[in-house]
Amino acid sequence: MDARTLKIEAARAALEHVEDGMKLGIGTGSTAEEFVRLLAVRVGQGLKVIGVPTSERTAALCHELSVPLSTLDDHPRLDLVVDGADEIGPELSLIKGGGGALLREKIVAAASRRMIVIADASKVVAELGAFPLPIEVNRFGLRATEAAIDDTSAALGLNCERRLRMTGSEPFVTDGGHLIIDASFGRIRDARALSDALHAVPGVVEHGLFLGLADLAIVAAQSGIETITATRR
Repeated sequence: MDARTLKIEAARAALEHVEDGMKLGIGTGSTAEEFVRLLAVRVGQGLKVIGVPTSERTAALCHELSVPLSTLDDHPRLDLVVDGADEIGPELSLIKGGGGALLREKIVAAASRRMIVIADASKVVAELGAFPLPIEVNRFGLRATEAAIDDTSAALGLNCERRLRMTGSEPFVTDGGHLIIDASFGRIRDARALSDALHAVPGVVEHGLFLGLADLAIVAAQSGIETITATRR
């Protein structure tokens, strides 16, 4: 199976967890989009759900496919969120944000009773950090924020190679109007310490370490579907 087929199979398995009447967080990215397409078929067959998208990109696809949407303001408590990940590490620690929606993704995940991660087997790692960590930052004081991220990394004994995410010749701008720094730390041995340290930097709006949020990962491999369950939460 090619990469897209694996994503579809993971999305199909996640759809089995969606029940009639659910308030459903809907993630962002290529794997989440396969979930939206399969969900739309079920909606067309009569499944009743209310979706809360994690990005304008996801919202546009849902509108196109007639998946009913609402907002967290109207539904601040969700039953389930289904989303992809850039890396899945031990205890379902995640790196997310490759698609640029990490802030809204984390808000929706925190508002959900359960989080299911869908991915192909290439996303499962023994230790987080090979994928650059997206850090969403305020436009104001960008250079000072970058310097503070460097200082934070050094204090934790991490080497940080960072770059401002670009779209062509212009900085990438998130749905919330922020910028993203992609920071390569190498192996992240203490994700919680890094998470707390980055949250302490005033210019950091949010980062892509998702810790203690996911309940289940559905991973598609050539050999079939594997499920990984968090042992703590």
